[in-house]
Amino acid sequence: MNEATRRFIETHAADDVHRLALSGNKDPDVDMAFALTQIEGRQRAKAKLPLWAANPDILWPSHLALEQCSSEQTAHYKARIAGNGQRFVDLTGGFGVDFAAIAPQFIESIYVERQESLCELTSHNFKTLCLHDVETVCGDSTEFLQTMPSADLIFIDPARRDRHGTRTYAISDCTPDVLPLKETLLRKTPRILLKFSPMLDWRKAVKDLGENYVSEVHIVSVNNECKELLIIMERIAHPMRLICANDAESEAFSSEELHVQTSSYTATGQYLYEPNASLMKAGCFGALARRYNVKPVSPDSHLFLSEIAIPRFPGRSFYIIKTTTMNKQDLFTTLSGLTQANISVRHFPLTADKLRRRLRLNDGGDTFIFATTQTNGKHILLFCKKQR
Repeated sequence: MNEATRRFIETHAADDVHRLALSGNKDPDVDMAFALTQIEGRQRAKAKLPLWAANPDILWPSHLALEQCSSEQTAHYKARIAGNGQRFVDLTGGFGVDFAAIAPQFIESIYVERQESLCELTSHNFKTLCLHDVETVCGDSTEFLQTMPSADLIFIDPARRDRHGTRTYAISDCTPDVLPLKETLLRKTPRILLKFSPMLDWRKAVKDLGENYVSEVHIVSVNNECKELLIIMERIAHPMRLICANDAESEAFSSEELHVQTSSYTATGQYLYEPNASLMKAGCFGALARRYNVKPVSPDSHLFLSEIAIPRFPGRSFYIIKTTTMNKQDLFTTLSGLTQANISVRHFPLTADKLRRRLRLNDGGDTFIFATTQTNGKHILLFCKKQR
């Protein structure tokens, strides 16, 4: 990057990229296409990669590569579960956020990426981030796998778009397809860390990869939004654990606990609990109910009740003010004076928007309404105040 381009980027760092593109910069020394990519990249990264965005020497890729990369928070989570050792290999390097988080825990690390432009950009960034003993390999990951040296950990984040740019979710539709490669992978390393879309059914993924190989499944959420499904495979079989993480909250379940079923009776209680996004994705509601001694409103509600407050419950907790049916008179009395509420539906015949229109309420406020169905088929509304 020449000095004129650098000055242009610094001067217009906070400007609208589309307006800059239309402004027709007259300085021939400014690489306008490169400058716009850098300005837009840093602006987009401020929330996702705040520490990287604060570093003026980091170079940014195209919009798609930035969109597909991990956030700093999820990258650091991977680093916590990655372990350490002599050699680490990332076979699907991309923008290198995960690689940069994990590499310092190993004596030497190898980054593999087939796009030459990304290899050049990340090589610069790794030096900027002071990563040492890093080798960058520009090539096909499947071909590199056949001749690569043994490693203590291999990381793979398969591309989840086909050649037409359409999103894919099944393991076999991603690139590379790790299913036919798993035997080769496990000959090269005792431990594999895989990243998949949170849309993937984790139970099917475990079955496809081989229950004898999968030791850990991590469902990772940030701010109660499910972001990643991480799976650890090991050469030597271990009893599988399921870990549901949401920011600082984390719940681990053994394979035996995952078979516990929820009760089928209607529960009572003044406190309502809604599991966080990772637990919702995991679906281990029986184990959760037993661990925290809470009872489901119904088996399909995924909402839980208790007579006492449970401060450590992993999710949102509420105090129930009133429970009503959909009877018009009950609703008229309960809704008197109420103009707005936060509405959620669980196992209920109406969407949240349709229910809001029927109740003639605006969105927001301090009141939370949970609409669900009891075991006996009765539709109920739980009017609540949030505890945390």
